[in-house]
Amino acid sequence: MERWAWARPWWVAALLALLWLLGPGGAQAQPFSSVSVQVRGVEGAALENVEAVLELPPGLVRDGRVNELWLRRFERGIPERVRVALEPFGYYEPRIEIERIAQDRQRLQLRVDIQPGEPVRIRGRRLRIEGEAHRRLHERLAQYPLAPGDILRHDFHERGKAELKSLAVDLGYLDADFSVAVIRVKRAEHSADVELVLDPGPRYAFGEVRLEGASRYPERFLRRHLAFRQGEVFSFERLGLTQQNFFDSDRFSGVTVTPLLEEAEEHQVPIHIRLEPSAPRRLRPGVGYGTDMGARFSLNYQDVNVADMGHELGLSALLAERQQQARVHYILPGYRNVETLTALRGGYQQEDLRTYETRYYFAEVEYILGLGKNRIAAAYLRLQQEESTIGGADLSTRLVMPGARFSQMRFNDPVRPTRGYHFQAELRGTDPVLGSEISLLQLLGNVNFLIPLPLNTFIHLRGQGATTRQSDALEEIPASLRFFTGGDRSVRGYAYQTLGPKDAEGRVIGGKHLLVGSVELEKRFTGNWAVAAFYDTGNAFDSFSDFSLARAAGGGVRYYTPVGPIKVDVARQLGEPDPAFRLHIGIGLGW
Repeated sequence: MERWAWARPWWVAALLALLWLLGPGGAQAQPFSSVSVQVRGVEGAALENVEAVLELPPGLVRDGRVNELWLRRFERGIPERVRVALEPFGYYEPRIEIERIAQDRQRLQLRVDIQPGEPVRIRGRRLRIEGEAHRRLHERLAQYPLAPGDILRHDFHERGKAELKSLAVDLGYLDADFSVAVIRVKRAEHSADVELVLDPGPRYAFGEVRLEGASRYPERFLRRHLAFRQGEVFSFERLGLTQQNFFDSDRFSGVTVTPLLEEAEEHQVPIHIRLEPSAPRRLRPGVGYGTDMGARFSLNYQDVNVADMGHELGLSALLAERQQQARVHYILPGYRNVETLTALRGGYQQEDLRTYETRYYFAEVEYILGLGKNRIAAAYLRLQQEESTIGGADLSTRLVMPGARFSQMRFNDPVRPTRGYHFQAELRGTDPVLGSEISLLQLLGNVNFLIPLPLNTFIHLRGQGATTRQSDALEEIPASLRFFTGGDRSVRGYAYQTLGPKDAEGRVIGGKHLLVGSVELEKRFTGNWAVAAFYDTGNAFDSFSDFSLARAAGGGVRYYTPVGPIKVDVARQLGEPDPAFRLHIGIGLGW
């Protein structure tokens, strides 16, 4: 008995050791099948970074069993991983506690509690640019995102460096780099000093341009697409615009623009442009439907390289329920820039609407001058013979009409813009001195704004106006020069061209002046869908002292395609004795 009593403490110790080995802290008889990590004490970007470094390594769980040896190794490395993950956010001395929590016999959770501690803050900074540099670099350096008193954020520091260097390269400083980029941290004082010195180096310029792959086009014609000239400051943005100019010409299926940086001499960079021409002749049929014109069929023929000169010939025909036309155009490119050209046009058009009927032949020559920054000015001369029927009266009118246009468009995307504007103005007139049968002067203008709001919401603002001045108020104006409104792109809720002054029998005969306005709120969703609510108002009239504006409101859906949005709207007339609803269907932005 005495011997057994003497040995009992060793037996108890051995039993306890065995139980420990078989329990949660030791080699389990039934290992966990899954393990997860929960992080507490930090949030936002810091939490995301910690969770990223604590991602479970592959192989920790195999065949539904947690490898205890690997788990212990992973667990021992957690404190160091967390410290490294928090340093970019200014926390250099965090306290970290790890706890194992068995959620049940199969699932284990590692709970990581973090006390970030006192953050390191910016005490001082020394920022400068060596030598002479563009003022925009100094302005950007002044926007460096860390100021004295701010928590040291390494990601902010790296973003500031990247933005500064990127701007330097955009401004032509291709060798720009930081001669000094240091953060000196004093852990004991929880402070840091930043020193950043940018050496921009020499400023590069565009060198010679080497064109390849489009031998059937004249080199002078190809060079009109360049958005830069030799000797100008080098810019990757200009290279992108050049590539876009070639694609927009609808003559090339492939465009590669390569700066030959390794061949730069005297800080001038040669540019190599390889072009893959598309077929110059193409025939394009089309079918569609719009509420204004009804069902339509079109056929277009185009030759974009007539006689290997880069000239363009186009023939088009349109058959719609309310409009028929046949047209021809010939375009001679100008060599000032890609937007400059001379256009010769001619054709026949007929419209049969509820308010009027018109048929006319026309010929027109127009010179278009690209002014840069998406600004275009144009001057034209139009010859037209028109037969109209308005309000039961037949008109026959010969016109010799000169005019001028100006427009500017700036949207951040041609198909699905999120901001921008479009402005257009036109002045036209005619007189018997020129060979016309009437005398008048007209001023027309329209403007569109797209303004972004929070939550992927946008406001479209649209305005349109026109006015006519006549020396003889009794002269009859042909239908093509009268103003009507109503339809998909003016006052929705009313049929196409059904708003305007009326004769004694109540028939709409069109007016001398026009005012139209619209406000539309659009909410876009993930994917290509959007919904819209709108308010339209406007009318055509003969006197600014006596007119009324038609009004309508409604809503619709949008589906964005590569050629623009498909719009389906339902509008209700406002202020009418018997208001009606009207469905409007259209394609395109309408700008």
